[in-house]
Amino acid sequence: MENLFAVVVTYNRADFLQNLLDSFDRLSIRPARILVVDNASTDHTADVVARASAAGGTPIQYERLSVNAGGAGGFSRGVELALESGAEWLWLMDDDVEVLPGAVEALGRFTPEYSCLIGRRYDAKGKPFFWQHHFVEALGIFLPVSRDVFRHSDVFRTNVGNFEGMLIKASLARTIGLPDPRFFITWDDLIYGWLAALQTPVVYVNAFVIKKVRVQRQVDLGLRHLNDSSDLSRRYVMRNRGHVAQYLRAHGKFNRFGFGAGTALTYLKELVRLVVVERTLKGIGLLWQGWRESRAILADTGWKPMPSLPSPADGYPGSGSERD
Repeated sequence: MENLFAVVVTYNRADFLQNLLDSFDRLSIRPARILVVDNASTDHTADVVARASAAGGTPIQYERLSVNAGGAGGFSRGVELALESGAEWLWLMDDDVEVLPGAVEALGRFTPEYSCLIGRRYDAKGKPFFWQHHFVEALGIFLPVSRDVFRHSDVFRTNVGNFEGMLIKASLARTIGLPDPRFFITWDDLIYGWLAALQTPVVYVNAFVIKKVRVQRQVDLGLRHLNDSSDLSRRYVMRNRGHVAQYLRAHGKFNRFGFGAGTALTYLKELVRLVVVERTLKGIGLLWQGWRESRAILADTGWKPMPSLPSPADGYPGSGSERD
């Protein structure tokens, strides 16, 4: 992969970030640059980045935002910076993971054929992390695929993204535009992958390239796993249903009744998460708050999707001549 940029978004997880940066330096083939977007952290994140930069490992570009723009806002800015800097491939990831030795080579096997792919992950205990989903447009939700998706092939075609290791070609990122910062958190990566899948095959590949480091409470429901969440996520998982609906509308795929059923299923899933994983009912009010906010987004007649971006040939920053 030529000119691979790792785009990392971080917020008040300096020690996790340190571990991730260390793991990059253990790679036999490294990204050309690590681009760290700091969501206005108040811990020692800046010191971690400064030490890593001074150590002379993988080059690091650091930008601290003036406000916490959420994961969605952080990745939107990170993708923008990477494209402006001439990246040809972008490897998007949160701060609470580490990359595994041989990861770049493992993903590189698939890049001659695919422009958007997601590798496999281990959880914090070293066990395979369940992630194989399909976005059902009629319902506006993603559902788990229960079968062994790698039984006959090392490639499973999906239509959702994940910002824990999603790899995307710069030309495709320009076509679909930047990740939408209006999501703040949740749904942003799933919809970004869906937008990519409208243009080209998006694939989940049978190569373990990342390990999750942050330990989460988890319940195995057989068909899928449920992790613990947060009050902020509970609110936004319902609120952002409004943005999901607007994206479906923009692409002529919105089904009012089906989407309503999908919203009810989303609420039920979050209720099960509260009761089964977190063993509480506190947080139900935030689900309702988010749903009410989603209605206002859905009613916004001026809402528009994120625009596509011009290519370097059209004058967008990032062409080789501008860097030289």
